[in-house]
Amino acid sequence: MKRTKDPIGLEGSIWFQKSQHRFLGGDRIALLEKIDELGSIVSAARELGISYKTAWHLVDMMNNLSDKPLVVRMTGGKGGGGTVLTREGRLVIEQYRIVQEEHRKFLDNLETRLGDTGELYRFLRRISMRISARNVFSGTIEEVAAGAVNAEVVLALPGGQRIRSVITNGAVENLGLKTGMSAYAIIKSSSVIIGKGLEGTSLSASNLIPGTIRRVLDGAVNSEVHLDIGNGNILSAIITLASSAKLALREGDHASALFKASSVIIGVN
Repeated sequence: MKRTKDPIGLEGSIWFQKSQHRFLGGDRIALLEKIDELGSIVSAARELGISYKTAWHLVDMMNNLSDKPLVVRMTGGKGGGGTVLTREGRLVIEQYRIVQEEHRKFLDNLETRLGDTGELYRFLRRISMRISARNVFSGTIEEVAAGAVNAEVVLALPGGQRIRSVITNGAVENLGLKTGMSAYAIIKSSSVIIGKGLEGTSLSASNLIPGTIRRVLDGAVNSEVHLDIGNGNILSAIITLASSAKLALREGDHASALFKASSVIIGVN
């Protein structure tokens, strides 16, 4: 095998994934470690050179796709509380480091045996793409009801919440959707409406999920609202700044997220 003058080192990233969605890699492990060290997501974000908003986005995604929350927010105590890792979060870090160490040994051995690793390197780069999505939830398909053209898919989350999606019958067939399968739902934050006192109201939208507001991040025009819907899952919505002010949204308030079934994308392994 012909070797290049400047051989390419064999590198790869280790990711934990669930329902075909990557949710835990080296950058997020570093964030978890900083949160554990500093007890504050603000300080952890500053240390890693990322924004507070980005840090919470990564934490929410990890919590949403993990069977148990990795990070929780504490109240009270010295300094008024903080952000801490759960036992599950520390265990994940420990397991990730073991996998990472063995992975490096594996790559070193491959570099010796393969010689020129340029082609393999390019392959790894092609498969390292990430899905760009704000709300991603893992669950189990509870029902697939086919109609003349479209089908309604009901995804049950670990905490008991249900997300309804309307997709074409062709998509159901192509994805091979069946009751009992693991799957995930993706919802754009701009498709989510936030309201108060909606429980028991008759609405045309199929998805009405109650929760507790955990954060409201105001921008120049819009506000980003993070709703805790239970079991460590956070649902994010982008609404206008005027709407946020009109509803007087505050951390700790009870509110509901409302979105159409047609706004939910379903993915499977």
